[in-house]
Amino acid sequence: MGDEQKIRVLIAKAGLDGHDRGAKVVAAALRDAGMEVIYSGLRKTPEMIVEAALQEDVDVIGISLLSGAHNTIFPKVLALMKEKGLDDVLLFGGGIIPEKDIDQLRRSGVGEIFTPGASTLEIIEYVKKWIQEHPRKG
Repeated sequence: MGDEQKIRVLIAKAGLDGHDRGAKVVAAALRDAGMEVIYSGLRKTPEMIVEAALQEDVDVIGISLLSGAHNTIFPKVLALMKEKGLDDVLLFGGGIIPEKDIDQLRRSGVGEIFTPGASTLEIIEYVKKWIQEHPRKG
């Protein structure tokens, strides 16, 4: 079992907000947990995020959003993921997102939304468990 594939994660900052401390903390924690993490940097569009996910062949996309554009960005990313055949890839998010919107996003297909104060351990466990329960096709 020593040569099992590492979980590949793309961490992206979407929209116009310029704060990436949270995203970097999560990226570092996932990396420390043995995952391969690609960090996209700031101000990525849904198209850029999905394109990077395709090129990097990731298992997981994590999007950090503080700008309030979550109801636009997440559905757009999900639609592009479907279009590009990435429907076996986990999309999760983090940021300042109201509870009522979180429920709506989950129903639409976003995995989990972690709000400020969520522990990195929680995020690591969630990603690992999801990957175990959803083996990739192909």
